Amino acid sequence: MLATAYVLTQAVEAHFEEEDHHELNGKLDLIQNLFRHASSQRELDRLPQQLDDALVGHHGLAVVVTDGTGNIWFATSGADFPHRLLQVCQARPAACTEETLHQWQKNGVSNRGIAASITAGDGTPYIVALVQDIQHHELFMDTFRSLLGIAIALAALATASLGWAVTRWGLSPLRKVTDTVAGISAERLGARLPSAGLPAELMPLATAFNAMLARLDDAFRRLSEFSSNIAHELRTPISNLMTQTQVALSTARNSDEYKEILYSSLEEYERMAQMVGDMLYLAQADNGLLRPGLETVDLSSETTNLFDYFEAWAEERGVSLLQTGSASVPGDRLMLRRALSNLISNAIRHTPQGHTVRVTLETPGDKAVVVVENPGPEIPAGHIPRLFDRFYRVDPSRERKSDGAGLGLAIVKSIVEAHGGVLSVTSANGVTRFQLTLPMPGG
Repeated sequence: MLATAYVLTQAVEAHFEEEDHHELNGKLDLIQNLFRHASSQRELDRLPQQLDDALVGHHGLAVVVTDGTGNIWFATSGADFPHRLLQVCQARPAACTEETLHQWQKNGVSNRGIAASITAGDGTPYIVALVQDIQHHELFMDTFRSLLGIAIALAALATASLGWAVTRWGLSPLRKVTDTVAGISAERLGARLPSAGLPAELMPLATAFNAMLARLDDAFRRLSEFSSNIAHELRTPISNLMTQTQVALSTARNSDEYKEILYSSLEEYERMAQMVGDMLYLAQADNGLLRPGLETVDLSSETTNLFDYFEAWAEERGVSLLQTGSASVPGDRLMLRRALSNLISNAIRHTPQGHTVRVTLETPGDKAVVVVENPGPEIPAGHIPRLFDRFYRVDPSRERKSDGAGLGLAIVKSIVEAHGGVLSVTSANGVTRFQLTLPMPGG
């Protein structure tokens, strides 16, 4: 606005200057025409009267005519010229033309003027100077600048007010988002940013933030369940140990009875040690500390060795074991053996008597696929997404002592993901299938 005001002021001043210059040139043309037609002394003598008549009504305009010797030949009433202007014209007539506009201030009054050499009809040279009082222009410009300054101040105030109002209105969705975010805590992770009414610029932010809240909510839920399950899993063996110890101390016993109690306590210690070891293993997986080796692992040979290991237990439960196919992958042999062991033992545990656990090895394309399937009760669809969660059980009423702590499948998933593979499960038509897909060299 200040730049516009400056340009506008300069344009108005230039317009007044051009207007004054045009008017002075017009009067100069009139005077030149009168002198051009005065070809005798008699006509020259009548020129002062003609000039007075021609200049009637032109207030603020003064005219001075000097002859070749510098004497004033004609002057309007009240004409007050700077002598320097006339002296310049007398000294250098060629430089004194109507194109040069002079401006000066005298006695507090601003003037503009021009001077030019003219020739009468009889060839006599004269110098004409015309001066216009521009005080009225100065007064107008002063008023104009004052009004323009007031207009700029009001416009700036209006712009600031409207800008504040528009900004406040435009940022109201952001304030709502801020209020919602400020109210989110560990106890209120279920809150979500409102998506309705948000401008297009904030929609990606709201969507990404809501997705982050959903992940945090799920992580906090899992962490809470994990902590609760740890406490529950450890409380049971510790309670058993305390009870057994109290019973052992309540009466005197012989060495065989104490040995039996110690063996029972050892089982609880081993169970707790296994649980702690599994939790440490999963913690390493969560922090990216599981770094599998790159040896070539023959999955068929490992499966056969595991069948030999579980053979006695499978016969005891009346379950047969069957392996088909072969595959080899780069990885850590002990880690992959542990994953297969967990899947096979899990399958044996849930297979009814008289049925078969099948392990199928395939190499379609650049992948190695291991499928461990067993007949038995189907897993409800609602449980499958959480089947690999820690301490999660499809049937919470099962005995944990015989059914494990619920960490085996979580460990399998961590091992498979550490090898860059994918673990999936389906349960339909009375068969549960765990499929383990691992990349092969060049895959």
